[in-house]
Amino acid sequence: MQILKPKHITWIMLLLVGMGYFNVMSNLEINYFFKSMIAIMPIQILAMIHITYLRPRRH
Repeated sequence: MQILKPKHITWIMLLLVGMGYFNVMSNLEINYFFKSMIAIMPIQILAMIHITYLRPRRH
């Protein structure tokens, strides 16, 4: 049996979180404009984290 590496565990967790988020967003009964704004919000948050925390540490 193959032993799971930490990278594989991370990918599995991200896949499950993404599937759960997609399921929740699909079942929301709100206006499509607000639904699209809410759907893009995690990407915007991750971009802000990347710009503010990860980029300055590289230099």
